[in-house]
Amino acid sequence: MKYGRFVDTGTLARISSLDLLAKTVVEGFVSGLHRSPFLGRSMDFAEYRAYQPGDDIRRVDWKLFCRTDRFYVKEFEADTNTNLTIAIDVSRSMDFGTGALTKLDYGRYLAACLGYFASKQKDRIGLVTFDSGIVDYVPPAAKHLQVVLHTIDRIEPGGGGSLREPLLEVVDAVRRRSMVVLISDFYEEPETVIRTAAGFRHKGNDVILFHLLDPAELRFDFDGELDLRDLETGAREAVMPDVLRDQYLELIREHTQTLDRALVEAGIDYTLVDISQPLDAALYSYLSARLYAMKAR
Repeated sequence: MKYGRFVDTGTLARISSLDLLAKTVVEGFVSGLHRSPFLGRSMDFAEYRAYQPGDDIRRVDWKLFCRTDRFYVKEFEADTNTNLTIAIDVSRSMDFGTGALTKLDYGRYLAACLGYFASKQKDRIGLVTFDSGIVDYVPPAAKHLQVVLHTIDRIEPGGGGSLREPLLEVVDAVRRRSMVVLISDFYEEPETVIRTAAGFRHKGNDVILFHLLDPAELRFDFDGELDLRDLETGAREAVMPDVLRDQYLELIREHTQTLDRALVEAGIDYTLVDISQPLDAALYSYLSARLYAMKAR
């Protein structure tokens, strides 16, 4: 099914309510997907877990309660991917954009839309934000959409530094088996990103990486002498784009291709997103592809 009516990034930037923005983007394409791309593939019994506020009382195993005097709910295979944890990189390098939105704006909106979409599917939603360490953590729970949206809404650009330690902290923070969505510009050695994503996989999580880059970072289409400032360190350097363009483009191509190849081989979804692309177009394209892959399994 084709979906051709997309909301441009300039329009998104003018919507002040994150809830309204998520609804505007998601409602436009969700009906065309027919089913959630976050569901498991069967309804076989998987495990028991302790009851949590917000859980459906009909899932409580009363026979087990009579034996243990504790409340447990049944989880099925289709439930094991319904804990959605969204992790957003809020480090200083994300506060860059040459258009209507910065990478951090785009990441915030993307996270809000994924949360809204998961909420429509009755999934449990959690959130982690990180820079040099974890900034905010909202554990996955039913009816957490407004808490997640409120946390996303007050995100500010954070500090800088390597992503290695904060990514390891995020792995430790996600204790329940989840679908983990990592949103970042991934200015880190590919091996670090790959090892972290593999760490999530080893804990039984499904993992999705959205790699956000501004069109200027993808094409380096600057003219004349350029004064570059490192958003992480504040260091400045004057460069001539014409001299560096080919070398830069080769490095960015090598970086993204290394991530794509290694992550896909590890069974991890990787999507490179140009943040000038309409958000709903990027989401629809990815989710449709995921559903197609699920049907092929």
